[in-house]
Amino acid sequence: MEAAGAPVGGGPGFFGPPKAAIRGSPRPLQDSSGGSSVNDYIRDRTKADLGALNPLPRRMVTIKDVAREAGVSVATVSRVLNGSGPVSEQTGQRIREVAGRLRYVPHGGARSLITRKTQTLGVLLPDLYGEFFSEVIRGMDDTAQRHGYHLLISRSHADRHGINTAMRAMRGRVDGVVAMSPDIDAESLLDAPATLPIVLLCSMPRGTGADSLTIDNCTGSKAMVSHLIGLGHKRIAIIKGAPRNYDAAERMRGYRLALQQAGITPDPSLVCEGGFTESGGYVAALALLKVTPRPTAIFAANDSMAIGALSALRESGVRVPEDIAVAGFDDIPLARYMDPPLSTVRVPTYDLGARAVEILLHGLRNKNDHTRQIELVSTELVVRRSCGAGAAKPSPTPSLQ
Repeated sequence: MEAAGAPVGGGPGFFGPPKAAIRGSPRPLQDSSGGSSVNDYIRDRTKADLGALNPLPRRMVTIKDVAREAGVSVATVSRVLNGSGPVSEQTGQRIREVAGRLRYVPHGGARSLITRKTQTLGVLLPDLYGEFFSEVIRGMDDTAQRHGYHLLISRSHADRHGINTAMRAMRGRVDGVVAMSPDIDAESLLDAPATLPIVLLCSMPRGTGADSLTIDNCTGSKAMVSHLIGLGHKRIAIIKGAPRNYDAAERMRGYRLALQQAGITPDPSLVCEGGFTESGGYVAALALLKVTPRPTAIFAANDSMAIGALSALRESGVRVPEDIAVAGFDDIPLARYMDPPLSTVRVPTYDLGARAVEILLHGLRNKNDHTRQIELVSTELVVRRSCGAGAAKPSPTPSLQ
């Protein structure tokens, strides 16, 4: 019988090597059969574990691999994946199955060199902040993706240098461009290739050869101010948008037309600039409260400024609409949830973005050799609680010619 703790099979003891091994120089530990050492085993296992954690990168699958596996030519694979030529349904299905199994992803750059298409649309915007822009982009993106395109979005300054810089950055990377900038110098886009379709969004049409999609700002603004006049208001202030801005200028024109047709003399003290921002509307409303006599209604040229004005009036203890009525422009999603809900002029912002992309795709299909489209997007008056009669006494609705 073996003693407890004795070596098994003449090998090293269970609790450690023989003393001689400790006293002398270290020797590789071997099992009882004289095979690979324990050190070799640990080394091999460590390599295996590291390999599992950090596997060697797999070689990228190419179109040649797909062609070889499917038993067809590279040209046939290209025609199937690009949908550019006649191939039998059976062959096409086999190629797609092989491509899927090998996880083949076509190289976008190589494909665009062959097809001369990037399947990408460029979008130049003056800003990316706010609900108005997010809704416009959502309409663009949904429409683009439905037609197999993606968007490349850039925020650019509206000056000539900013537009030219953005356009140069997009050359060769997009098939067409939607440029949204109300104070854009449209002539700066003429440096673009003649074959590149361009849609100007919310810009003054100048006969530049580009398609154009513009909001009917003047009519919408005039309708809202006329509505306030119909409620009995005569001292109607306006918080206008940014200078050199086409939308702002047209909304200001509608405001003046409504006053003129109602026989109301414009008061320069009732005109404040808000820059189309919440903070601008807030500061402008505080300034208007210092005017004597106060305005009985405030028309903000967009909802963001109207929301800022509501905040300023609330903090100043002014009741809306009992003391001062407030109205905006755009009908962003947040407008209906304000307290009180904001009266405004509805612009179909989602549809605006969607329509811009549809016009651009029309230009692409016709290789930019088509009759230019100039479209005007109509607006709609949306009456909510913020534009009640306020402090003004109601009077008959003026007759508008």
